[in-house]
Amino acid sequence: MKRLLLTLVCCVGVLAATWRPAEALESELEIGSKAPALDIEHWVHDGKGFFQPVTEFESGRVYVVEFWATWCPPCIASIPHLAELQTKYRGEGLQIISISDEPLEEVEAFLERKHPESQKTFNELTSAYCLTTDPDRSSHADFMAASGQNGIPAAFIVGKSGKIEWIGHPMELDEPLDAVIHDTWDREAYKRELKLREEMERLREETMREVSELVNQEKVDEAITLIQSRLDSAPNEEIEATFRDLLNQVKLSTGRLDDEAVAFYRKRLSDAADNPVAVAQFAFTVYGAMRQGVDPGPLVDDSIKALSAVVGEAEDQLKPTLYVVLAQLNAESGNREAAIEAMRGGVEASEGRQKERLQQMLDELQGEASAEPSDS
Repeated sequence: MKRLLLTLVCCVGVLAATWRPAEALESELEIGSKAPALDIEHWVHDGKGFFQPVTEFESGRVYVVEFWATWCPPCIASIPHLAELQTKYRGEGLQIISISDEPLEEVEAFLERKHPESQKTFNELTSAYCLTTDPDRSSHADFMAASGQNGIPAAFIVGKSGKIEWIGHPMELDEPLDAVIHDTWDREAYKRELKLREEMERLREETMREVSELVNQEKVDEAITLIQSRLDSAPNEEIEATFRDLLNQVKLSTGRLDDEAVAFYRKRLSDAADNPVAVAQFAFTVYGAMRQGVDPGPLVDDSIKALSAVVGEAEDQLKPTLYVVLAQLNAESGNREAAIEAMRGGVEASEGRQKERLQQMLDELQGEASAEPSDS
């Protein structure tokens, strides 16, 4: 039961990962605060000479202060978008300042690499805006730590009055940035929205603790009743979706699957029909439930069909993993021949050490099949 609960908590935690941390609104730096002065050690790019280094934020201009690192994949993924935004709003008083805390040499070495999609170097891409590094982490302390931000990338919009207008992921900058630049941003409404999200995050954490305790005590019916009550009183669609996910995950993981939960997961599989990773993640969840002695009912066949439909069209690097999940599902449901066939697909799609491991798994499946008594 505890292992089932661990899976449950992890899955729901991922669903809620996009929510802002509750502590952010209780920190020294919040929406409406005066933006701290900047004291950055190394200014690597200046927007091809368009910008000057900034200490105090100039009235009437808009700034994005973004924190990143060369080792952070989401930060790297955000670089082209930041360049696009800087180019789009350069003539409207926007200056983007991206700050790492790494040694200058590490940043310079990173800039020589090529972006995997555009084939431009990161030096070319980041030249559109102000790329900097501040190894003493003073800017990190003044912005990130002071606002309770725990992860990167993180972006701060500093408005025309020098105050913090918005904090979030740089890939979500477009709408608030355009509003701040064109004087249509409602700071107070955004503060109210964040306050509501803070309250919802506390409610989610409280519910998770209570559900964990009840499931660990094998009081599954009480856990389901609790989640249902929170779902019925959910004040918005976001928290409603979170509790609905939690409710159905408990039903699936504890063997309380009903028609409502089956319909929920069938819709999820249908919506993920063009997303092999999402299909495989759900199929593996079903497989995990089966390994714990839970009967996922029709979701087993649904998962096998959905995974079979996407594995052939998946990217080459994904195929071995998808075939393995498909083989595990078939083997656990008693279809040994289908499991062997799927594992063969995994072996053919892999290479090197991965191919050797999958071949061992295939040999084990074939050995188990040959050891089974024949019907005759």
